[in-house]
Amino acid sequence: MTNLTSKNRSLVPEAKAGLDQFKHEVASEIGVQIPSNGYWGNMTSRDCGSVGGYMVKKMVEAYERNLAGKGGTF
Repeated sequence: MTNLTSKNRSLVPEAKAGLDQFKHEVASEIGVQIPSNGYWGNMTSRDCGSVGGYMVKKMVEAYERNLAGKGGTF
């Protein structure tokens, strides 16, 4: 069965501003032009995928560093 609800929501709504800032930092870091009006819908899939993929990579790296510092526990 298909779920018709939007998945484009933060699991923790309080983190939205931080995630948006992180997205802008990553876009600048990898050389993707940030939309001046804040609307990413006109961006190419390639650019959006690059930003999202790099965000995930950085989050996984941070989580792994955190695990290594805690002795490998969740």
